[in-house]
Amino acid sequence: MQGMTKAEVDKVEGASMETKAPPLRPRDAATLLLLDRQGGAFRVLMGRRHSSHVFMPGKFVFPGGRTDPGDGRVKVADELHPAEEAKLTVRANRTSATRARAIALSAIRETYEEAGLLIGNRGAFSTSRPDWQGFAEYGVMPSLQGLRFVARAITPPGRVRRFDTRFLAAFRDDVAVELPQGGPTNELEELVWLPLDEARQTDVPAITRTILEEVQKRLAEDPRLNPGGPVPFYRMLNNRFVRDLL
Repeated sequence: MQGMTKAEVDKVEGASMETKAPPLRPRDAATLLLLDRQGGAFRVLMGRRHSSHVFMPGKFVFPGGRTDPGDGRVKVADELHPAEEAKLTVRANRTSATRARAIALSAIRETYEEAGLLIGNRGAFSTSRPDWQGFAEYGVMPSLQGLRFVARAITPPGRVRRFDTRFLAAFRDDVAVELPQGGPTNELEELVWLPLDEARQTDVPAITRTILEEVQKRLAEDPRLNPGGPVPFYRMLNNRFVRDLL
């Protein structure tokens, strides 16, 4: 386990997130690193948050957002790999297998909404949930099979917003439909595919840069991101920011 001082925490989370807000319970969230193989290198999809946003305006981030528990009831073509489901539920008191499924599906939904990329298999799909109608419209059945859990980070206490964020990864090959106009929301005003080294040098939150470094190291050892790999977990513990593995 590696400890960090309070000053180092601020570097990781960013001074703009500091506040005197009362303690808040972190909300489940999910974000997706969509990877594209180009020869022996990888690119990652990133988007710039709209400048009008209160939370991290203008920063480049991965598609993602807060988990909706209802996402867990959406039908899928393929479920999570058992090793990935186990990783998502370990050391998470409130995270059942159903909740883990919702977290993973929320990453897929947010990637559609923000980037216009539908992950799954081509085929008939119907749902009563309005936020999944795009998959029905374009004939894509969501699939969790290719998702890999690659990192977790909990926003330290005292921030304006707190999230228990699971960082998942998938490959561009898992995308069934790419909408040229992007997603239906205006959360991201610029979408770019960046080499991992270049992505780390852009205007990204410090924790995003840290996760990029983690994923780059894992890809160097395991380019296929086989199921059940190590998952770094960042959080505040006894007033120190620590990293350990799930």
